[in-house]
Amino acid sequence: MSETGPETDGIDRILVIVAHPDDVDFGSAGTIALWTDAGIEVTYCLVTNGDAGGSDRSVSRPDMAKLRQAEQTAAAKQVGVSELIWLGYPDGRVQATLELRRDLARVVRTVRPGRVVLPSPERNYARIYGSHPDHRAVGSAALDAVYPDARNPFAFPELLAQEQLEPWSAPQVWIPQGPGADHYVDITTTFARKIAALTSHASQMSDTEQLTDRLHEFGIRTAEDGRLPAGSLAEVFLIVDTA
Repeated sequence: MSETGPETDGIDRILVIVAHPDDVDFGSAGTIALWTDAGIEVTYCLVTNGDAGGSDRSVSRPDMAKLRQAEQTAAAKQVGVSELIWLGYPDGRVQATLELRRDLARVVRTVRPGRVVLPSPERNYARIYGSHPDHRAVGSAALDAVYPDARNPFAFPELLAQEQLEPWSAPQVWIPQGPGADHYVDITTTFARKIAALTSHASQMSDTEQLTDRLHEFGIRTAEDGRLPAGSLAEVFLIVDTA
Protein backbone atom coordinates (compact mmCIF):
# COMPACT_ATOMS: atom_id res chain seq x y z
CA MET A 1 0.00 0.00 0.00
CA SER A 2 1.42 3.39 -0.96
CA GLU A 3 1.60 6.46 1.21
CA THR A 4 -1.47 8.65 1.45
CA GLY A 5 -1.77 12.24 0.33
CA PRO A 6 -2.44 14.51 -2.64
CA GLU A 7 1.30 14.77 -3.51
CA THR A 8 1.68 18.39 -4.61
CA ASP A 9 5.45 18.90 -4.37
CA GLY A 10 7.08 19.81 -7.67
CA ILE A 11 3.81 19.81 -9.63
CA ASP A 12 2.52 23.02 -11.19
CA ARG A 13 0.04 21.76 -13.81
CA ILE A 14 -2.30 18.76 -13.83
CA LEU A 15 -4.46 17.57 -16.70
CA VAL A 16 -7.65 15.62 -15.96
CA ILE A 17 -9.11 13.64 -18.88
CA VAL A 18 -12.63 12.21 -18.63
CA ALA A 19 -15.34 10.91 -20.94
CA HIS A 20 -18.39 12.84 -19.67
CA PRO A 21 -19.44 15.81 -17.57
CA ASP A 22 -19.67 14.77 -13.88
CA ASP A 23 -17.16 11.87 -14.24
CA VAL A 24 -14.39 13.95 -12.70
CA ASP A 25 -16.59 15.01 -9.79
CA PHE A 26 -17.48 11.48 -8.79
CA GLY A 27 -13.92 10.22 -8.89
CA SER A 28 -11.54 13.05 -8.11
CA ALA A 29 -13.16 16.37 -7.14
CA GLY A 30 -12.09 16.23 -3.49
CA THR A 31 -8.47 15.64 -4.43
CA ILE A 32 -8.59 18.29 -7.17
CA ALA A 33 -9.76 20.86 -4.62
CA LEU A 34 -6.67 20.03 -2.53
CA TRP A 35 -4.46 20.50 -5.59
CA THR A 36 -5.92 23.88 -6.55
CA ASP A 37 -5.73 25.01 -2.91
CA ALA A 38 -2.00 24.24 -3.12
CA GLY A 39 -1.67 26.56 -6.11
CA ILE A 40 -1.62 23.91 -8.86
CA GLU A 41 -3.25 24.79 -12.19
CA VAL A 42 -5.74 22.06 -13.14
CA THR A 43 -7.22 21.69 -16.63
CA TYR A 44 -10.16 19.46 -17.51
CA CYS A 45 -10.40 17.74 -20.90
CA LEU A 46 -13.84 16.29 -21.60
CA VAL A 47 -14.02 13.96 -24.56
CA THR A 48 -17.83 14.22 -24.92
CA ASN A 49 -20.32 16.90 -23.96
CA GLY A 50 -22.69 14.43 -22.31
CA ASP A 51 -25.49 14.82 -24.85
CA ALA A 52 -26.79 11.27 -24.17
CA GLY A 53 -27.22 11.98 -20.46
CA GLY A 54 -30.37 12.55 -18.46
CA SER A 55 -33.77 10.91 -18.70
CA ASP A 56 -35.97 13.82 -19.83
CA ARG A 57 -36.96 13.01 -23.42
CA SER A 58 -38.45 16.48 -23.89
CA VAL A 59 -34.97 18.00 -23.85
CA SER A 60 -33.30 17.97 -27.26
CA ARG A 61 -29.85 16.45 -27.41
CA PRO A 62 -28.18 19.73 -28.51
CA ASP A 63 -29.87 21.49 -25.59
CA MET A 64 -28.72 18.74 -23.23
CA ALA A 65 -25.16 19.17 -24.45
CA LYS A 66 -25.27 22.93 -23.76
CA LEU A 67 -26.82 22.32 -20.35
CA ARG A 68 -24.21 19.75 -19.35
CA GLN A 69 -21.37 21.97 -20.48
CA ALA A 70 -22.75 24.78 -18.33
CA GLU A 71 -23.20 22.42 -15.36
CA GLN A 72 -19.64 21.09 -15.65
CA THR A 73 -18.25 24.61 -15.88
CA ALA A 74 -20.10 25.53 -12.69
CA ALA A 75 -18.97 22.31 -10.99
CA ALA A 76 -15.35 22.98 -11.91
CA LYS A 77 -15.48 26.39 -10.23
CA GLN A 78 -16.46 24.71 -6.95
CA VAL A 79 -13.05 23.05 -6.83
CA GLY A 80 -10.97 25.87 -8.28
CA VAL A 81 -10.83 24.86 -11.96
CA SER A 82 -11.55 27.36 -14.73
CA GLU A 83 -9.94 25.85 -17.83
CA LEU A 84 -12.05 23.23 -19.63
CA ILE A 85 -11.28 21.70 -23.03
CA TRP A 86 -14.14 20.03 -24.92
CA LEU A 87 -13.37 17.58 -27.73
CA GLY A 88 -16.98 17.05 -28.85
CA TYR A 89 -16.99 13.30 -29.43
CA PRO A 90 -20.47 11.65 -29.44
CA ASP A 91 -21.61 10.55 -26.00
CA GLY A 92 -22.01 6.77 -25.77
CA ARG A 93 -20.06 6.06 -28.94
CA VAL A 94 -16.45 6.76 -27.98
CA GLN A 95 -13.83 4.36 -29.28
CA ALA A 96 -10.09 4.30 -28.65
CA THR A 97 -9.23 5.35 -32.19
CA LEU A 98 -6.04 6.85 -33.58
CA GLU A 99 -8.00 10.07 -34.04
CA LEU A 100 -8.82 10.23 -30.34
CA ARG A 101 -5.22 9.41 -29.41
CA ARG A 102 -4.03 12.25 -31.63
CA ASP A 103 -6.54 14.70 -30.15
CA LEU A 104 -5.53 13.77 -26.62
CA ALA A 105 -1.81 13.91 -27.47
CA ARG A 106 -2.50 17.43 -28.75
CA VAL A 107 -4.05 18.36 -25.40
CA VAL A 108 -1.14 16.87 -23.45
CA ARG A 109 1.39 18.80 -25.56
CA THR A 110 -0.64 21.99 -25.16
CA VAL A 111 -1.18 21.79 -21.41
CA ARG A 112 2.25 20.25 -20.63
CA PRO A 113 1.19 18.71 -17.31
CA GLY A 114 3.33 17.14 -14.62
CA ARG A 115 0.54 14.67 -13.91
CA VAL A 116 -2.41 13.31 -15.88
CA VAL A 117 -5.57 11.92 -14.29
CA LEU A 118 -7.50 9.56 -16.58
CA PRO A 119 -10.13 6.78 -16.39
CA SER A 120 -9.21 3.15 -16.03
CA PRO A 121 -9.11 1.30 -19.36
CA GLU A 122 -9.98 -1.91 -17.49
CA ARG A 123 -13.42 -3.26 -16.68
CA ASN A 124 -14.02 -3.34 -12.94
CA TYR A 125 -16.37 -6.22 -12.15
CA ALA A 126 -16.60 -5.18 -8.50
CA ARG A 127 -17.95 -1.73 -9.44
CA ILE A 128 -19.45 -2.11 -12.90
CA TYR A 129 -21.05 1.35 -13.14
CA GLY A 130 -17.58 2.87 -13.38
CA SER A 131 -16.76 0.72 -16.41
CA HIS A 132 -18.93 2.50 -18.97
CA PRO A 133 -17.60 1.75 -22.50
CA ASP A 134 -16.81 5.45 -23.00
CA HIS A 135 -14.75 5.47 -19.79
CA ARG A 136 -12.70 2.46 -20.87
CA ALA A 137 -12.20 3.81 -24.39
CA VAL A 138 -11.08 7.20 -23.09
CA GLY A 139 -8.81 5.55 -20.53
CA SER A 140 -7.13 3.44 -23.19
CA ALA A 141 -6.69 6.30 -25.67
CA ALA A 142 -5.53 8.73 -22.97
CA LEU A 143 -2.93 6.33 -21.61
CA ASP A 144 -1.61 5.78 -25.14
CA ALA A 145 -1.59 9.54 -25.67
CA VAL A 146 0.54 10.03 -22.57
CA TYR A 147 2.81 7.13 -23.52
CA PRO A 148 4.03 6.98 -26.20
CA ASP A 149 2.25 9.53 -28.40
CA ALA A 150 2.69 12.92 -26.72
CA ARG A 151 6.40 12.43 -26.12
CA ASN A 152 7.29 11.01 -29.53
CA PRO A 153 8.02 13.67 -32.19
CA PHE A 154 7.35 11.11 -34.92
CA ALA A 155 3.89 10.11 -33.60
CA PHE A 156 1.26 12.23 -35.33
CA PRO A 157 3.98 14.36 -36.95
CA GLU A 158 1.41 16.96 -38.00
CA LEU A 159 1.21 18.10 -34.36
CA LEU A 160 4.80 19.29 -34.61
CA ALA A 161 5.05 20.18 -38.29
CA GLN A 162 1.73 22.01 -38.64
CA GLU A 163 0.82 23.06 -35.10
CA GLN A 164 4.31 23.58 -33.63
CA LEU A 165 3.44 21.47 -30.60
CA GLU A 166 6.67 20.16 -29.15
CA PRO A 167 6.67 16.68 -27.58
CA TRP A 168 5.89 16.49 -23.87
CA SER A 169 6.55 13.72 -21.36
CA ALA A 170 4.08 13.59 -18.49
CA PRO A 171 5.89 11.57 -15.81
CA GLN A 172 2.89 10.30 -13.87
CA VAL A 173 -0.68 9.08 -14.38
CA TRP A 174 -3.31 8.82 -11.65
CA ILE A 175 -6.29 6.51 -12.26
CA PRO A 176 -9.24 7.04 -9.86
CA GLN A 177 -10.81 3.94 -8.28
CA GLY A 178 -9.31 1.62 -10.85
CA PRO A 179 -8.31 -1.99 -10.26
CA GLY A 180 -5.20 -2.04 -8.08
CA ALA A 181 -5.80 1.48 -6.71
CA ASP A 182 -3.91 1.84 -3.44
CA HIS A 183 -3.02 5.53 -3.07
CA TYR A 184 -5.47 7.12 -0.64
CA VAL A 185 -6.10 10.87 -0.40
CA ASP A 186 -7.83 12.32 2.66
CA ILE A 187 -10.58 14.61 1.35
CA THR A 188 -12.33 15.23 4.66
CA THR A 189 -11.73 18.98 4.40
CA THR A 190 -12.86 19.20 0.77
CA PHE A 191 -15.75 16.71 0.74
CA ALA A 192 -18.34 19.51 0.92
CA ARG A 193 -16.85 21.03 -2.24
CA LYS A 194 -16.96 17.64 -3.96
CA ILE A 195 -20.67 17.48 -3.16
CA ALA A 196 -21.17 21.07 -4.34
CA ALA A 197 -19.50 20.15 -7.62
CA LEU A 198 -21.68 17.07 -8.06
CA THR A 199 -24.92 18.86 -7.24
CA SER A 200 -24.07 21.40 -9.95
CA HIS A 201 -25.08 18.63 -12.37
CA ALA A 202 -28.78 19.19 -11.67
CA SER A 203 -29.92 17.59 -14.93
CA GLN A 204 -28.39 14.28 -13.82
CA MET A 205 -29.28 14.27 -10.11
CA SER A 206 -32.72 13.18 -8.91
CA ASP A 207 -32.01 12.97 -5.16
CA THR A 208 -29.04 15.00 -3.96
CA GLU A 209 -29.56 14.03 -0.31
CA GLN A 210 -29.36 10.33 -1.14
CA LEU A 211 -26.31 10.99 -3.33
CA THR A 212 -24.56 12.83 -0.51
CA ASP A 213 -25.25 10.01 1.94
CA ARG A 214 -24.04 7.39 -0.54
CA LEU A 215 -20.80 9.24 -1.32
CA HIS A 216 -20.20 9.96 2.37
CA GLU A 217 -20.50 6.25 3.13
CA PHE A 218 -18.23 5.38 0.20
CA GLY A 219 -15.69 7.98 1.33
CA ILE A 220 -15.61 6.51 4.84
CA ARG A 221 -15.15 2.96 3.51
CA THR A 222 -12.36 4.13 1.24
CA ALA A 223 -10.62 5.89 4.12
CA GLU A 224 -10.92 2.76 6.24
CA ASP A 225 -9.36 0.72 3.44
CA GLY A 226 -6.47 3.17 3.45
CA ARG A 227 -6.17 3.04 7.24
CA LEU A 228 -6.79 6.74 7.61
CA PRO A 229 -7.95 8.12 10.99
CA ALA A 230 -11.47 7.20 12.05
CA GLY A 231 -14.11 9.45 10.54
CA SER A 232 -11.96 10.45 7.56
CA LEU A 233 -13.23 10.55 3.99
CA ALA A 234 -11.01 9.52 1.08
CA GLU A 235 -10.59 9.08 -2.65
CA VAL A 236 -8.28 6.39 -4.02
CA PHE A 237 -6.04 6.20 -7.09
CA LEU A 238 -3.72 3.87 -8.92
CA ILE A 239 -0.47 5.74 -9.65
CA VAL A 240 1.38 4.75 -12.82
CA ASP A 241 4.96 5.89 -13.40
CA THR A 242 5.22 7.01 -17.04
CA ALA A 243 8.59 8.79 -16.80
